Amino acid sequence: MQIPRLHPDTIEEIKQKVDIVEVISDHVVLNKRGKDLVGLCPFHQEKTGSFTVSPSQQMYYCFGCAAGGNGIKFLMEIGKQSFQEVVLDLAKRYQVPIKTLERQSSLEVNRQLSLRENMYEILAVSTSFYQYILQQEQGKVPLEYLEKERQLSLETVQSFQLGYAPGGWETLYKYLIESKRYPVTVVEQAGLIKPRKSGSGYYDLFRDRLMIPIKDTQGRVIAFGSRSLNGEEPKYLNSPETPLFDKSKILFALDRAKMGISKQDQAIVVEGYFDAIALHSVGITNAVASLGTAFSSEQLKQLLRYSESKQVIFNFDADKAGLAATQRAIKEIEPLIYAGQVQAKILHLPQGKDADEFLKSSPHAVEDYLESAEQAPLWMDWQIAQLINNKRLDQADHFQQISSEMIQYISKLASADLRTYYIEKCATILSNGEVRLISSYVQNLQNKLKRLNSPSATASPSLIPLVNGDKSLLEKAESFLLLIYLHCSDYRQKIRDSLEDKEMVFTLSPHRSLWQVIMQIQASDNEPNLLELLQDYYFNEAEKFKQVSHLFHLSEKNHEDLFRISELIEQAIASLERVQLEKYRQLCLQKWQELSQNENNNSYYYLQEFYNTQAKIHQLDQVRLTAG
Repeated sequence: MQIPRLHPDTIEEIKQKVDIVEVISDHVVLNKRGKDLVGLCPFHQEKTGSFTVSPSQQMYYCFGCAAGGNGIKFLMEIGKQSFQEVVLDLAKRYQVPIKTLERQSSLEVNRQLSLRENMYEILAVSTSFYQYILQQEQGKVPLEYLEKERQLSLETVQSFQLGYAPGGWETLYKYLIESKRYPVTVVEQAGLIKPRKSGSGYYDLFRDRLMIPIKDTQGRVIAFGSRSLNGEEPKYLNSPETPLFDKSKILFALDRAKMGISKQDQAIVVEGYFDAIALHSVGITNAVASLGTAFSSEQLKQLLRYSESKQVIFNFDADKAGLAATQRAIKEIEPLIYAGQVQAKILHLPQGKDADEFLKSSPHAVEDYLESAEQAPLWMDWQIAQLINNKRLDQADHFQQISSEMIQYISKLASADLRTYYIEKCATILSNGEVRLISSYVQNLQNKLKRLNSPSATASPSLIPLVNGDKSLLEKAESFLLLIYLHCSDYRQKIRDSLEDKEMVFTLSPHRSLWQVIMQIQASDNEPNLLELLQDYYFNEAEKFKQVSHLFHLSEKNHEDLFRISELIEQAIASLERVQLEKYRQLCLQKWQELSQNENNNSYYYLQEFYNTQAKIHQLDQVRLTAG
C-alpha cells in the first residue's frame, strides 16, 4: 500500500502521545543521571555512554556523534524509515485513529490498523475458549497435571489464563470461523490455524496441548506457548511469528512482572514458562522467562526499562544445556555488561534444579531461593569460577590458559576501578593460597593487560585509533563553547575562567579567529552588544563569516539540544583537554617506538608517560559523560 499524506491533526496527536523514554528504551539501555537519562549511543560505537535523553524536553542528543531529535526522529534513524512510516507504526502502538488528506486513504490505513485489533480480539477469544475447555471433562488430564505435578492452585491457573487445546483437527477452526464468523485469513495471520497441504481447508495448529497465553507489556494476548502431554514432539511449541508476535523481543510474564521488577529493582530471568509461573505463584513477582531462544539484547533492553540499578539475575538450569544457555544469553548482551550498562548475575540452584523443581523441594524453598538470588555472583565472578572449574593451578598448561583467559575478560571492562578489582581478585586465585605470591601475580596481570592494550613496538603511530575522532570532537566542543558564549551572556565568565584555568585555547582556525575578535571587542567594552558588533566586523569579511555564521543563530535544534548548559560547558572543556592529551599520547608512543628500537634507556620514560596520559584520558571521558 502506498503511504498516504497524513493529516496534521493525526501527526500532532501522535506527537503528544509519544513518550521518548518508552520509545528509546526499546533500543537503548538508559540509566538515570540527574533529571535526564544516559546510555550507549545506538548510532556509533562507544564504550561509555554519551547518549542523553531528556524526558522533560522529549528530546535526545549524543555528545559523541551529535545525533539528536525527538522520538519520531529517533525511530526514523534507527529503523531507516520515512517520517510517515514511523508515524503509522506509532499510530498502531498508541491506538491513534488515522486521518489523511485523502478520504479513501484514511479508510485503507484504518482498515490495516483494525486488522491488528481483530487479531487481538481473536487471540483473546481463543484464550477464553482454551480456558473453558480446560474446565470441562476433556480437560481433566491437563488440569490434573497442573494441580498435581506442577502443584499450581486453581487461582494461579486462572490468573495466568492457562487452558487446553483439544485433540481434534478443526475444533478451534470451527469455533472461530463457523461460530464466531471471524475471517479465516485473519485467524491464519494470528498463528492459530494452518492451510492443509492438499490446498483444501485448514487445521488447528495446537492440538491436545496445554496452552499458555503469551502477552505483551499491556497484558494483551499476542501468541501462545504450548506443552505436549502425550509425549508428542516437540514437547514445547510456540505460535509462529505474526504481525503481533516476535519471539526475540518478547519475555513471558513481563506484563505482570514489570511492577515487581520496579519494586525490587531487579529482574529474574528463567528458562521455562512454568519456572516463571511457579515463582509468581509464591510471591516472587519479578520473574520472566525467555521463549526458548537465545536471550537477545532487545529483550534485555525492554526488561531494563523497569530497573533503576539495571540488575538482572539469570537463573537457568545448572546442567550442561543450562550452562550453554547461560553462555548464549551472556554472549548476546556482553557489550552491555562490559560497558557497565547492566549488572548481570548468575544463579544456579543446588542439584541442578530449575526454579520450579527447587520451589517444591522443601518447606523453606522460597526463603532459600530468595537467599540464593541475593548471594548470586556477578557474571564476571561466575565466569572466572567457570575458568578454574576442573582445572589444576599447579599444572603449567592449566595455569597459563586460565591466566590468559582471565586477562581477556578483564581487558574488556570499561571501568578502570573494576579492572583493578579483578586483577587483584584473579591474582589471589592464581596464588593458590600463597599470599606472598599475590603481589607478583598482580604485576604479571597488569603487564599482560598493558601488552594487550598496547600497540606492538613495530606498529605505526598513525594506526592508533582516535576515540570519537579528534577533529570531530574538537569541532563540536569549540562550536558549543562559542555558541553559548555568543548567546548566553550569563555563562561567558564561566567559559573564560575554564579556558584560563586549563590553559586551553581554540585551535581550529575559524574559531581561533572569532575568539580573538571577541576578546578585542570586549577589551574595549566589557558588556557590549556582542553579536551586533561581531556582525559589523564580519560585514566586509564574507569568506570568514561563512565559516562561523552557523554560530550566530540559535536554531530550534540548538534550543532542543541544550538541556544543561553548565554541565555541558564542563564536558566541552574536558573534550578540548582530551584532544590535547591525545596528541601528547601519540607523541609519547612515537618516541617510545623510536627509542626502544635503539635500546635507549629513555624509552621507558615515554612508555610510562603513554600509560599515564592514557589514564588521564579515561578520567576525562568520565568527566565528559558525568559532569554535574
